Amino acid sequence: MLEYKWPPMNKRKVMGTRLSRLDGAAKSSGRAKYPSDLNPPGLLHAVLLVSPHAHAKIRSIDTAPAKSMPGVAAVRTFVQAGAEIQWANAEIAIVAANTEEQARDAVRAIKIDYEVLPHVVREENLAKAGTRAKAAGEVIVGDPDKALQDAEVVLQGEYGIPVITHCCLEPHGQTIEWKGETINFWPSTQAVSTVANQLATIINVPAASINVTCDYMGGGFGSKFPPDSWGAESAKLSKDAGGRPVKLFLDRATELTIAGVRPSHFLKVKVGAKKDGSITAWQSDSWSSGGFGGGGMAPLPYVYANIPNRRLNHAAVSLNAGPQRAWRAPNHPQASYLTTAAMTDLAAKLGLDPYDVFHKNANLTLREAVYKSQLEKAAKMIDWKAKYHAPGEGKGTVRSGVGIGVATWGGAGHASKCKVTLHPDGSVEVEIGSQDIGTGTRTCITMVAAETLGLPMSAIRVKIGKNAYPASGPSGGSTTIGGVSTSTRKAAVNALNKLFEKVAPSLGVPADDLEALDSRIQVKGNPNKALSWRQAAQKMGPSPIEEMGENVPAQAPREGLNTLGVAGVQMAEVEVDTETGIVKMRKLVAVQDCGLVVNPKTAESQVFGACIMSICAALFEERVMDAVTGKVLNPDMEFYKLAGLPDIGQIEVQMDITPEHDARGIIGLGEPCAIGGIGAIANAVHNAIGVRLPVIPATPDKVLNAIGNRRYA
Repeated sequence: MLEYKWPPMNKRKVMGTRLSRLDGAAKSSGRAKYPSDLNPPGLLHAVLLVSPHAHAKIRSIDTAPAKSMPGVAAVRTFVQAGAEIQWANAEIAIVAANTEEQARDAVRAIKIDYEVLPHVVREENLAKAGTRAKAAGEVIVGDPDKALQDAEVVLQGEYGIPVITHCCLEPHGQTIEWKGETINFWPSTQAVSTVANQLATIINVPAASINVTCDYMGGGFGSKFPPDSWGAESAKLSKDAGGRPVKLFLDRATELTIAGVRPSHFLKVKVGAKKDGSITAWQSDSWSSGGFGGGGMAPLPYVYANIPNRRLNHAAVSLNAGPQRAWRAPNHPQASYLTTAAMTDLAAKLGLDPYDVFHKNANLTLREAVYKSQLEKAAKMIDWKAKYHAPGEGKGTVRSGVGIGVATWGGAGHASKCKVTLHPDGSVEVEIGSQDIGTGTRTCITMVAAETLGLPMSAIRVKIGKNAYPASGPSGGSTTIGGVSTSTRKAAVNALNKLFEKVAPSLGVPADDLEALDSRIQVKGNPNKALSWRQAAQKMGPSPIEEMGENVPAQAPREGLNTLGVAGVQMAEVEVDTETGIVKMRKLVAVQDCGLVVNPKTAESQVFGACIMSICAALFEERVMDAVTGKVLNPDMEFYKLAGLPDIGQIEVQMDITPEHDARGIIGLGEPCAIGGIGAIANAVHNAIGVRLPVIPATPDKVLNAIGNRRYA
């Protein structure tokens, strides 16, 4: 039986080294071509007609005027007369023309008669949502009523975190060409191997007839898995236009309105505890919405889930707004913020340092020793004991504060197949139908292959981004790196062992006695009895060696090549100007459990990026809905605020790269490190000003309102 396990840490030559991304130069120079950069010959430009109303019934649609406009090649509708529209900017019709300007002129010529209906687009007040709120059912563990009655202290709190958008720099869209029985599809996607199957089902063609290519993807964060209605209708436009390629990428306003959001979450909670800070009870009523269809229940209480007495009620509120999509660690950032805010406020009521409350109650987590260790490491990194003070304590108009956030992540397995080809000239190809969504996936695949074959990375050609390659799962759930590394490792080991069989007679030993090291095949431990890689490859004869490898999620944990489940702690330091309400980041530290790390540089980059996203969500981001018109008021890059470089402050990352963690196999990092920072920052603001913001982000108006409404004992 072949041995697939990872080489020991002290014997790795490539894996574990800090290497820059292979595509860094292409991206930074502009040579990398994203789907939105592609303009094949004969291109038609498509433009959407979207609803101006949040809730309406279509009485009639007349597309005839558009069809007769100059340059128009095809017009299609998404809905028919009688259809009910449930959110503003919902897709109504689509026009393909020779130029974008002609398509926009034609869209304006389409005549639609709407019957405007009542709408609801705000969810902060659950009572006003009325029948829009659907209860999920009550969960009771232990005896929360008695536990709250017996508690030595009870914290009552109300907290909220709003809807935010994915705000992908490359918006959703694609170029697509339907020529005869073949469809060439260039989507901006997180799902190279599966998106064709979805599209095929919608447009009723064989999936094998669709060729998908996505070499680079400009941001998705969980929102770019399906082909979407505009992808399917663009395909039909191409067919209607005689096979000319059709390009459609959403404009920014439409992107921020209908292309997916992270749902809000609001919480009313009672937390019971002993005077020493031991938590004994949790009772909460929560509600959430991403838009139409509502929002799922966050995993409350978060991380500290084993509180012995719990009662949880949740309601999903359906709004007349575009529906939610997966957003980096679905529901976890919300749950972390809501839970850690309540725990921090409990500590304040007890007169305790929240660090001590978090540390003391680590027995309520699934990884007590890990969280205690991470809390201790993070506290040293930020100098917690020197910087923490009672909430609001301090002098002057600019106050500083520190706060804690926590994270966990499980994720699901990642099915992945890979083919490794060793050519007689010594060249090596790795083919895998995965995608690099900006995380350095192609670099890590190359590193795994190079490590396994004993070659430099320059000797490996990795081919990804096409569904013609062996199928690999969508990039989501922080599972990609584990899946593709495992399938690549297996394929490379299988190919290498076939090469050993070819080479063994020349070296006079059994194939099992050979190893690949430093661009040669040698007898184990004897570099003097060896062939160069090129010499060894010549032993193949005229035919290459082609071998497959596969990661099967159900058996992956037993193999130990990749695994799931991590812990993380983040701590933040902020300063707040109490006269202007402006919050500035001083420092955000992250201690992250990470398993085996293929490339520490790209791994740390994932944590840095996640920390920046947390800063955005904690201080700037929120979707603002107008209750009167039902529209998003800030669907643009001017008023939908993101952090800029001066807003970030110092970020410090410490990965738990130890033999103990390494032995767990590869674990993804995309989700878990995007969770705890929001709570850490919000709790730091509370520590600085001594009052809790009812709803984040901590924008100047919210900070000043909170300070102005502060009640002193």
